Amino acid sequence: MEMQQFHYDNKIVKNFIYATMLWGVVGMLIGLLLAFMFLFPNLTDGVSWLSFGRLRPLHTNAVIFAFVGNAIFAGVYYSTQRLLKARMFSDLLSKINFWGWQLIIVGAAITLPLGYTSSKEYAELEWPFDIAIALVWVVFGWNLIGTILKRRQRHLYVAIWFYIATFVTVAVLHIFNSLELPVSALKSYSVYAGVQDALVQWWYGHNAVAFFLTTPFLGLMYYFVPKAANRPVYSYRLSIVHFWSLIFIYIWAGPHHLLYTALPEWAQNLGVAFSVMLLMPSWGGMINGLLTLRGAWDKVRTDPVLKFMVVAITGYGMATFEGPTLSLKNVNAIAHFTDWIIAHVHVGALAWNGFLTFGMIYWLIPRLFKTKLFSTALANLHFWIGTLGIIMYALPMYVAGFTQASMWKQFNPDGTLTYGNFLETVTEIIPMYWMRAIGGTLFITGMLIMVYNVIVTIKQGRKVENELAEAPALERVTNKRTAGEGWHTWLERRPIQLTIGATIAILIGGIVQIVPTIMVESNIPTIASIKPYTPLELEGRDIYIREGCVGCHSQMIRPFRSEVERYGEYSKAGEFVYDHPFLWGSKRTGPDLHRLGGKYSDNWHFNHMYDPQSTSSGSIMPRYPWLITGSSSKLDKSQTEAKMEAMVTLGVPYTQEDIANAQASMLEQGAQIEENLHSDPDFANTYAADKKYAAENGEDFVEMKNREIVALIAYLQRLGTDIKVETAQQ
Repeated sequence: MEMQQFHYDNKIVKNFIYATMLWGVVGMLIGLLLAFMFLFPNLTDGVSWLSFGRLRPLHTNAVIFAFVGNAIFAGVYYSTQRLLKARMFSDLLSKINFWGWQLIIVGAAITLPLGYTSSKEYAELEWPFDIAIALVWVVFGWNLIGTILKRRQRHLYVAIWFYIATFVTVAVLHIFNSLELPVSALKSYSVYAGVQDALVQWWYGHNAVAFFLTTPFLGLMYYFVPKAANRPVYSYRLSIVHFWSLIFIYIWAGPHHLLYTALPEWAQNLGVAFSVMLLMPSWGGMINGLLTLRGAWDKVRTDPVLKFMVVAITGYGMATFEGPTLSLKNVNAIAHFTDWIIAHVHVGALAWNGFLTFGMIYWLIPRLFKTKLFSTALANLHFWIGTLGIIMYALPMYVAGFTQASMWKQFNPDGTLTYGNFLETVTEIIPMYWMRAIGGTLFITGMLIMVYNVIVTIKQGRKVENELAEAPALERVTNKRTAGEGWHTWLERRPIQLTIGATIAILIGGIVQIVPTIMVESNIPTIASIKPYTPLELEGRDIYIREGCVGCHSQMIRPFRSEVERYGEYSKAGEFVYDHPFLWGSKRTGPDLHRLGGKYSDNWHFNHMYDPQSTSSGSIMPRYPWLITGSSSKLDKSQTEAKMEAMVTLGVPYTQEDIANAQASMLEQGAQIEENLHSDPDFANTYAADKKYAAENGEDFVEMKNREIVALIAYLQRLGTDIKVETAQQ
């Protein structure tokens, strides 16, 4: 049999590992800063680009797409070459994949703190970046599939199946969720509105977890755990069942993020049913991973790589048991909008993604540099500090979540809310936030220990960027099934058919859920009293989006007695038909805002944004002075007409007269709010002093009616006022 010599490309793997560690430290440091901002709300006082609402999406994007994303590419590029006995299809495509991905991350690090965001969770980047992500992802897929086609190993190992499914599904999810209409270079509106936007977003959001944070990592588990343990995978048959059932079922589960909302009941129930079914394939994968270590438990006690991998797989099992549990309606009614969800997410992120990445790096670095790990003791120290960090992060958040849910729902004997003031809940869970910050500090300390250990290991190793290998050439055989060949064994040597099968499996659930919601108008009953936002309210809504208010406040009142009593009439599907994008939120650090309009005076909102503690003692909301004072507070009205034109294209019924009169309308509504503000003597005196100071110092003075705070007040005062609302405690 003819043997062919070739070289593995180790340089691309090393580059992705370096990027993984760099962005991991950056993303986790931002997360730690955010954790401390719950304890010290004005930690970055007055600096707009360091405010909580702008940094939160940067943290999630940095950890998911920069840290985990680069780890995926590192593991895939290393394992694919060895599993297929071939160098990657194209060195140029590998380089475009690497540098394109890093440029997107840098773009996110610049634009998100500046407030350029679509507000859609895990998909906040604006439209130019969405296009760039799609292009770089296609380059990755092109490289992967090209390598598969030129392989020297006939059958595709299970890890490759998961890589293929990841490429196909992430492409579909990203493209459909990112359909948006550009208004300017860094501003767009989702083509979907309200309920439809929510369904598409959480179809994407849940499956970003499924097909970016899970399926590629399962592929990495199937490669690196057997390698590290020097044991074969426990069950080939179980891996087949695991793969097909997981990718088919996962895609249906998105609606469980929208239980008790305005989403049609049938879609919610489908999400619940498939989420419960998801437990079986998820635990099948966990069992396959853990049982692969049978006979290697003595090695686990001494090998830090296997320690990390065992905890990672266990964390995957815990998170995938908890996910279906949280999708049950009676459990979701308690957990949703609370810190329980934060605990759940971080068990998956820190244990499953974080620890599997750490284990993979500790295994790869000595092999890539032909040396031994500098210090096994430091790696073990990292393991124990990291494990303690996860525990100290997650457990307090579970306690905080249960506390929130309990306090929000308690009633006095006379039928009034026991804790009518939302802030009573906030002050109660501050000790848990302290513990979370300590846990996060421990976790990133462990990461820094790893970085040091890796740097010293690299310095003592050798630079081998092109690793020599040899394998026999792939012989041509019939495409038909041979005698005694199982159907899946046949499929494993037919990558095109395997890819088509995976694509069909993931498309079925999406089509069944998404198409009826978008195409069947009766799913979203219309409400005649619902009107489009005025031009000033539209601008105020964009400021609300820019400042990341959706990260702490929901706009979705569920039909529970406690929520209706606290916030007002529950939310209806027809109320959101002009909302591009939807802003239902997924966490209540502060109260729900859907019925906020008219509850407080314009002055209250003004003072609340300038100094939240002055109106709400104990609030952990930061100040927003840049909306109120200085040149930054001037409202940019130059794109208002273009925004309204875009809305018309998306089906919002603005008339040409509305658009032509937009500037006059904004001045009129702004002047009315300014007049209302002057009813407060403190405001009138301060405003007069500001005007005098500007005149004496030759500075441009921005009339209050032209400031961003006024647009934001206009939007907040509009919320929930299109239908009759019962009074409620806030």
